[in-house]
Amino acid sequence: MLWVGGIGGMEADLVDRAGLKFEAIPAAGLHGVGLKNLPGNMVKLMKGVLAARKILRQYKPDVLFFTGGYVGIPVALAGHRVASLAYVPDIEPGLALKWISRICTRTAVTAPDSRPFFNDQDRVVETGYPVRQNLQQDREDARRVLGLEGNRPAVLVFGGSRGARSINEALWCALPELLLKTQIVHITGNLDWPRVADIQSSLGDLREGYFPFAYLHERMPAALSAADLVVSRAGASILGEFTTLALPSILVPYPHAWRYQKVNAEYLVRQGAAIQIEDELLQAKLSSVILELLGDVSKLSAMSAAARSLSRPEAAGQIAAELRNLAERGTVHG
Repeated sequence: MLWVGGIGGMEADLVDRAGLKFEAIPAAGLHGVGLKNLPGNMVKLMKGVLAARKILRQYKPDVLFFTGGYVGIPVALAGHRVASLAYVPDIEPGLALKWISRICTRTAVTAPDSRPFFNDQDRVVETGYPVRQNLQQDREDARRVLGLEGNRPAVLVFGGSRGARSINEALWCALPELLLKTQIVHITGNLDWPRVADIQSSLGDLREGYFPFAYLHERMPAALSAADLVVSRAGASILGEFTTLALPSILVPYPHAWRYQKVNAEYLVRQGAAIQIEDELLQAKLSSVILELLGDVSKLSAMSAAARSLSRPEAAGQIAAELRNLAERGTVHG
């Protein structure tokens, strides 16, 4: 297996940690970049196609697998003769992935709500969102790994791999009130991590219930398995991880990007598995919504059941089966 990513992208470290081969190519988006940046990005795109063509000639893949992002466009163009599968992790596909799916042999989607975004329904298959094998862990063991109290309610707060400043700020303001009722695992991201020491010092005795981390790699499954409630952005992983673990969630879609996070959040809210708070209302609402949910056992239980009903534990196996079938079929053209 070979992973192709963008030059300077954060995925290089993650792929290396997974023990996979990695190659980087030039890539840049064309949509919404402005006229000033468009020529340079087009040059990067063409360089990316040439680099991808060279990689494909050397590696000779049986099948291509795309999961989104503009870095996939050069590979899709260079490998248009190879059988391929596009996987749409979000409910609504991003522009790059929607374009890539037109070239691909098959398109896999997380949920039935994604189907209306594609014209050729015969090439679309619903698989669910694939999750890592060790995601679900024993609750007591998970709490011991993180140093949490065994019986006290636990809330996990994070903003994605890079962190989320608005979520961090809102949580820090609410900590004195929240820590009287719950313990909190907080993944801040690296940018805001230097502020944590001062925050802890200001908490006094309450700091014992606050468990901050800049980032969690191998222990992220423990953090998810230990939580009674999670507060996070609404990236695609919530559709797989939160449902697999039957986790009730408070979702805060990132407001300064394409609307896919908002669509993801609205999907889980419609199913009764989540509550949504707009980013600009976090400071005013976060503490009260968390405490209200933790105080309403029946509501929390109903949200957990709704999340569990959306789980697709066979998703990774089904996607793998699609890739094997395509690899056996070989090239698309000629």
